[in-house]
Amino acid sequence: MSDRSLSLPASIAVPVDDELVIRKSRFITHVAPVTSPEHADEVIAEIKKRFWDARHNCSAQVTGLHGDRARSSDDGEPSGTAGMPMLEVLRRRNLTDVVAVVTRYFGGIKLGAGGLVRAYSSAVSDALDRAALVDRMPLAQATVAVSHAEAGRFGNLLRAWVADHGAVLGDASYAADATFEVWAPASALPALAAEVAAASGGAVALARSGTERVIDVPR
Repeated sequence: MSDRSLSLPASIAVPVDDELVIRKSRFITHVAPVTSPEHADEVIAEIKKRFWDARHNCSAQVTGLHGDRARSSDDGEPSGTAGMPMLEVLRRRNLTDVVAVVTRYFGGIKLGAGGLVRAYSSAVSDALDRAALVDRMPLAQATVAVSHAEAGRFGNLLRAWVADHGAVLGDASYAADATFEVWAPASALPALAAEVAAASGGAVALARSGTERVIDVPR
């Protein structure tokens, strides 16, 4: 079973675009992973440049490891009908380091305050339904060094193991030995050590570096 952290918000792996038409108004949504508020602002600026002729480019962003920084903009829509509802969707999904921009091309039919709230919320929610999520995991580093003749077998073993334990493989290095880097929950490393020892008849040992880092793990 995967030992996934529930304490840190998740994020998205790659940008997603979606479009929703409500009473002739087009709502074009772009959600993207970002690394900082400044990065989020750059994404918003790029969307505004791309859709320069749209009446509104509303946005919401959440950043920071714990999702402690947030901004939103109604961009000309009635106050509280666009940016904040978009932000609430990001909050409900427990996401961070993500920005959402919804471009509206007005279709000539007014939606009213409640209709706008529902439209902007739905636009972001529908786009996120299509997004690939990543979990933010505090992982510990370990390495496995084997002969080049055993590299293929142990590479396959480690790939299968990380897929089942909320872990990821780092870069492999090939010098005198083939050395594989594993980032895994600290609580799972004893099980990995036992599996490596069993696969090698006790000839290969897992080496723990003591280094820990928060890493994105695909769901």
